[in-house]
Amino acid sequence: MSPPPAQTERFGHPAGLWVLAGTELWERISFKGMQAMLVLYASGELLQPGRAERVIGLSAFRNAVEQLTGPLSTNAFAAQLFGIYIALVTMTPIIGGWFGDRLAGRRFAVASGALLMTAGHFALAFDASFLAGLLLLILGAGLFRGNLSAQIRALYAAGDRRQADAFQLYALAVNLGGFIAPLSTGLLAKYWGWHAGFGFAGVGMLVGLVTYLAGSRHLPPDRRSAGSGSEAPAPTDRRAVLGLLLLWPLLVCFWIAQSQVWNVYNLWARDHADLMVLGFSVPVPWLAALDSLAPILLAPLVITHWRRLAARGREPRLLAKMATGCLLFAVAELLLVGGSLAADGGKVALGWAFAFHLLSNAGWLYFVPVETTLYAAHAPDRLRGTLLGVAALSISAGSLISGRMGALYETVSPVHYWGINAALAGLGALAIALLARPLRRLLPQG
Repeated sequence: MSPPPAQTERFGHPAGLWVLAGTELWERISFKGMQAMLVLYASGELLQPGRAERVIGLSAFRNAVEQLTGPLSTNAFAAQLFGIYIALVTMTPIIGGWFGDRLAGRRFAVASGALLMTAGHFALAFDASFLAGLLLLILGAGLFRGNLSAQIRALYAAGDRRQADAFQLYALAVNLGGFIAPLSTGLLAKYWGWHAGFGFAGVGMLVGLVTYLAGSRHLPPDRRSAGSGSEAPAPTDRRAVLGLLLLWPLLVCFWIAQSQVWNVYNLWARDHADLMVLGFSVPVPWLAALDSLAPILLAPLVITHWRRLAARGREPRLLAKMATGCLLFAVAELLLVGGSLAADGGKVALGWAFAFHLLSNAGWLYFVPVETTLYAAHAPDRLRGTLLGVAALSISAGSLISGRMGALYETVSPVHYWGINAALAGLGALAIALLARPLRRLLPQG
């Protein structure tokens, strides 16, 4: 698909990219702030006796979960709640993408999703409406995420090498928002209470909506169809869709490991990391800010490195980059194993956590933006939002599995727990490397 006519360019890219990245920045300030607080808030306050009874529907929901898992402690149920929430947030974009692709158009879907997410964040500020707030966030995220990044590909002509850089720059906005969010919401939660942090997340979502609407003139026009089914897909389209579906299970290994950073890692840092720095106790949500600062610092280096390799005709293929990302993440989790061994039952020095965030996010940069580039480049335009939603389902699967693995946190040592996660990420690296050649027959740019 050719880019829309009369594009305005800024800093070497279409202006629409910066509109989409700016919108995503504020959505991530909203979402990442809430994400950094959720498991800590749930386990430390909301799920405690005398407080949990205020939440409408919580008793029935917990009973339903424990019918599947067996009895859960407060920490284990908080980890399971978080895993289910993240799984659904990343599952609904396939429905939202289809809705934008085939029915309402991507712009309407993004705006509607932002409004639902705003309402959800404000609902989290009250105990009674906590579960209702999570439901609004899940529905809103499906519409918003299923249609925002799907617009990037339409800004560039087919074969434009800037596409790869565009998704890295978009990821930079994701991580900048992820850096700002835990710092701001962590401070609000520490000094003014958790509900102030949730309220701030709602304001961030509103700013994201305003950013999107104000810059809409730079975005590609909606190209939705009524879905009559009369258009026969080209053979290359069918092969591409098959290749993307076959790749999907390989993504899950990475996302199981990555999801732990949002979930059990917060509990591990609270319980096992020495958070005192010069007499100041570092709030646990600030580690989530560090997790987003690392890719901001590393992204320019990675982009420059790939450009230099490309100039010499040696830039790695997309699947090779993804395998490297999985491997780097596995090594990063081995640092948590090493730190736990060095602590010998005591508190783990914070330097081990810093090194983990630096190396794991190098892996993130090699995997996540590249995965999105691969799906966006090969998905037929009429199915792009839907197939990016399919890719997001790997995050859902990883989150569900990592949430279930959260029950192991209280039964095995940190050495064994992080060793298991490192093995899963390493398995993903090996599988992608071994299957890269046959997959490239279906995905030429892979």
